Amino acid sequence: MSVEALPGVLLQAADLHGSVTDPDMESMNFLNEVVGRFPDAISFAPGRPYEGFFETEQVFDYLKTYIKYLEDDRGFTPSQVRTNIFQYGRTNGHIHDLIARTVSNDEGIEVSPRDVVVTVGCQEGMLLVLRALFTGPDDVLLVSSPCYVGITGTAKVLDVAIHPVPEGPNGVDPALVAAAAAEVRAQGKRPRAMYLVPDFANPSGSSMTLDAREGLLAVAESEDLLLLEDNPYGFFLREGTPKPTLKALDRAHRVIYLGSFAKTGFPGARVGYVLADQPVAALDGTVAPLADSLSKIKSMTTVNTAALSQAAIGGMLVAANCRLRDANAQAIAFYRDNLQTVLDELDRQFPADVRAALGISWNSPEGGFFLVVTVPFVADDLALHRAAGEYGVLWTPMSYFHHDNAGDHQLRLSCSALDPATIVEGVSRVAAFIRDSITG
Repeated sequence: MSVEALPGVLLQAADLHGSVTDPDMESMNFLNEVVGRFPDAISFAPGRPYEGFFETEQVFDYLKTYIKYLEDDRGFTPSQVRTNIFQYGRTNGHIHDLIARTVSNDEGIEVSPRDVVVTVGCQEGMLLVLRALFTGPDDVLLVSSPCYVGITGTAKVLDVAIHPVPEGPNGVDPALVAAAAAEVRAQGKRPRAMYLVPDFANPSGSSMTLDAREGLLAVAESEDLLLLEDNPYGFFLREGTPKPTLKALDRAHRVIYLGSFAKTGFPGARVGYVLADQPVAALDGTVAPLADSLSKIKSMTTVNTAALSQAAIGGMLVAANCRLRDANAQAIAFYRDNLQTVLDELDRQFPADVRAALGISWNSPEGGFFLVVTVPFVADDLALHRAAGEYGVLWTPMSYFHHDNAGDHQLRLSCSALDPATIVEGVSRVAAFIRDSITG
């Protein structure tokens, strides 16, 4: 239909918020479109959990477990249980105490239940934190580059300025963070916070060393930065021993911790959380945790997180005795083996002498869902479309995650949603696509 034939009001894209027409906001839409057009292609694109761990009956079991917990442990009457499940409830959530116990058991993070905000996925947590912290155009968010698009997209929706900090093989370099903060200040602006994923980052798979974590906390103190730590993949270690989270090492309330049950529970519940124990001095002189301030914003966005979803996650936590690391033992082993399978198959397809001759390489993450392959050709949307149509395989262009004109010759492979046999076939298809793109 032509524009002239459209009935009624006609809105102009130029009159909508700039985030609507931002090219970076279209990248994931393109990826979804390709996935829809080639449903039979083997997809290394999504970072979602493996569905073989899900059983529909689990949801009902979790709900029953949570109701029994309310009755037996909390002493709720039938009327109180009904209200807890069916009504809106507390803005900051009603499983905050269970979450506080879980992060203590799993990560050694000690916070009061009052410091916990239960959110609609981790994505809402990002929105609440950015809205609370960033008050004007001079406040700047430092982000690792490459970076998860959820935080950069949220920043654009809220008109928060972004300053990229190049990520190295071992994640974020504290010295580069300090340099970026100085650069922002030299421009007359304030570096307000830094967003990062210290463990098995999306999209790079990189992890920070313990020394770097302690160094970053020192930089945060000297540069008056808050650190927004996102930790969706920390359980899924392939090798080595788990490193403490930034929040577990934090002694100065510099770290705001963004958590989710999407990878360690089930994504369909859409339950995340923020640990915000930073003291905030009110105008009347009283002091309350930042979580209370986030609550005020949440009351005007989602009002509260769905009580039924909280009940399901609450039951899951109770069933696990608030120890999700132990409860995820099978998943941890599965994802560890999947990542190792991808690495082994890449090595089989491209032995050292072959990959050196072709000019390709890849990293070897210590864990998580992702790794990055570097190629001598442009790995853009056109290349992705060709891989899907001609080779029956999908991946994600790394350029989607960069804000410094980098990543054009890299592709991200995610190993989480596939079984090992499919991974073997999928890597074979990726290898054929890469070889033909180089030599063809």
